[in-house]
Amino acid sequence: MNPLRNIYLDFKACFERDPAARTPLGFLEVLFLYPGFHAVLLHRIAHFLHQLRVPFIPRLMSQIGRFLTGVEIHPGATIGPGFFIDHGMGVVIGETTEVGKNVTLYQDVTLGGTGIERGKRHPTLGDNVVVGAGAKVLGNIYLGNGVKVGAGSVVIRSVPDHCTVVGVPAEIVRREGQKVSAVDLEHGDLPDPVKVLKNHVRSLRKELDLLEEQMRMCKYYPGKPEGKSS
Repeated sequence: MNPLRNIYLDFKACFERDPAARTPLGFLEVLFLYPGFHAVLLHRIAHFLHQLRVPFIPRLMSQIGRFLTGVEIHPGATIGPGFFIDHGMGVVIGETTEVGKNVTLYQDVTLGGTGIERGKRHPTLGDNVVVGAGAKVLGNIYLGNGVKVGAGSVVIRSVPDHCTVVGVPAEIVRREGQKVSAVDLEHGDLPDPVKVLKNHVRSLRKELDLLEEQMRMCKYYPGKPEGKSS
């Protein structure tokens, strides 16, 4: 798609997904006061130069963008149109990341790798994905179309289309709009990790008690009292 068309759709996405931009001077506010838009704009130019194999300058533009906006996007990352970063500060997008159309990221999101491996080492996001504040999506994994990632989650496995994931590590809590666990997703409502751990400990305690009871029963022959020889 035409880079200028992509920039227009990025600009339009700010109004569609941020109520604060819908003011009489919203046009000027987005143009001058939205670091997320500025970061994406600089990336579009840097990525274009990167595709032309221009040395040094794309990385320099990436670092200038990081200094000015707090958003670090490697010029090698491929980002579809309609991309929106809300607030922006702390967002990191790795070199081999691929992002589909109309994706939304909130502040402090990382689309990163898991080590020093080479090749495709960053995530691929489908269309209409939303990644909540502070979430980390790590490794060469795929988030399907319409996926929602809860704030603070850590995603290390691929997620099918139209699912909602939350937690550390992230688990699917909704599929096609239907609950698949007792946890519901609100932007700031994540599972209590201490409560989850207590439930696991309680379950393990029950299993251990059952095993101990079975071991006690194994000390006796069926139908023969303790201490009586055959």
